[in-house]
Amino acid sequence: MPLHNIVYMKYHNQIIIERDRMGVKPLFYYHKNGKFLYDSDIKLILADPAVKPQIDAQGIAELILLGPGRTPGHAIFKNIQQLPPATRAHYDPVADKLTLQKYWSLTDKEHADTFEQTKEKVRELLVNSIEQELAQKSRPAPATNTPLSIGTFLSGGLDSSIISSVACSYLKKQGKTLETFSVDYRDNDKYFSSSKFQPNSDNVYIEEMALFLDIKHHRILLDTEELVTALYDAVDARGLPGMADIDASLLLFCKKVKKHIDIAFSGEGADEIFGGYPWFRDEIIRNRQNFPWSGSIEFRRSFLKDEIADVIDRDYVQTRYQSATADTHILPSASPLERRMKEMTNLNLTWFGQTLLERKHRMSTATGLTVCLPFCDYRLAEYLYTVPWEFKDYKGREKGLLREAMTGLLPDTILWRKKSPYPKTHNPAYFKAVSNKLREVISNPDSPLLQIIKKAALENLLTSQNPVPWYGQLMTTPQTIAYFLQINYWLEKYKVEIV
Repeated sequence: MPLHNIVYMKYHNQIIIERDRMGVKPLFYYHKNGKFLYDSDIKLILADPAVKPQIDAQGIAELILLGPGRTPGHAIFKNIQQLPPATRAHYDPVADKLTLQKYWSLTDKEHADTFEQTKEKVRELLVNSIEQELAQKSRPAPATNTPLSIGTFLSGGLDSSIISSVACSYLKKQGKTLETFSVDYRDNDKYFSSSKFQPNSDNVYIEEMALFLDIKHHRILLDTEELVTALYDAVDARGLPGMADIDASLLLFCKKVKKHIDIAFSGEGADEIFGGYPWFRDEIIRNRQNFPWSGSIEFRRSFLKDEIADVIDRDYVQTRYQSATADTHILPSASPLERRMKEMTNLNLTWFGQTLLERKHRMSTATGLTVCLPFCDYRLAEYLYTVPWEFKDYKGREKGLLREAMTGLLPDTILWRKKSPYPKTHNPAYFKAVSNKLREVISNPDSPLLQIIKKAALENLLTSQNPVPWYGQLMTTPQTIAYFLQINYWLEKYKVEIV
């Protein structure tokens, strides 16, 4: 059976649905008044006349206080849930009874391997995962008996470069040349500014990898205008507001990649299991007792209309954070640092990573492109969960263990390059365009966004000189503005009723 798959079965008149261990693919369901619906696309559930597109105070809290992330199991819409990863649901139509069962979770164990043994095991597991996916996807399509074309996303970063290197060697044995793809934005070289989270541009590293591997590389260039338009297409693809232009750019990228290949390999999952995100290594952020990727909860709450904020528990986010950390399996003998890093791993896998996985699945599926994620191999996750932080933080570098394990596979300049996140546009024309769009929304008293959000708070967002990050290192002021545009479009498009 494939490593990540959603299984639908009928057994003894019961319906059994099961979600993959890592949550690579989303799975939503609706259960009310004898009706049980399920699908990986939330829009298909909403298509049933019995399902009303409604949100209540809890849905608004998820949307504004946590969004674009969500509490595991929550789907924003009232009466629609999302099956959590590694969970099986049994539905008995006679009794109209639904039972959920967790069938897998990460379990902490004593790690007996030395550092040398650990890095060899990591290399073995990861290369095996990549090659296993390549072998499976290389088989001819059953309907046409023709082989499917395979390529990789290549940012010049560590994760995509590892996948591209293994894929290149695999395809060369078959007499094939690997095709790789990267996304960039019109005039980004002109406006790019180095930051703590994004220290340098990807292009020079992409060129180096393309020469090193002798591959055919495609640079996909996106314009500001199409990026703004795609904000709304991305909502349609998700069925929900998402990561603003981070979603929109991936949708456009996948659409253009699909013109060249059928299947792409991507590096999602690496930062969660190897501890690659900035908040793993920033002591101040790491030790705060809240979700490390979320901006100020008070900043988020300040957008809500008073009558809505008053009915939402002020501890809504903190309660969910405490529940998430309490659900982490940790050996009693673990040191305080080791305990915290286990909590961080669990938080990132079950919360932050799920937003990214759903993004990748929905944006790619909407374009007909299949995307494989070999870092999301549960065997790799199980092993790495037991590995001490000292090993993962080898040489004091993010993903130091992974870098050392892959020695010889990549040029050293790539192998030890500082982490850089998914590229976003730095063109001021984008900020101007989304700002103008939001002004149009604000000026229309019938805009559904104004049912839940203060007009004054939106106006202040447009003129703020001290922006607060909204979600992770990628969603700053332009993306926050775009997120509100997506919410307004979603409320209007799906005729969402606030109850």
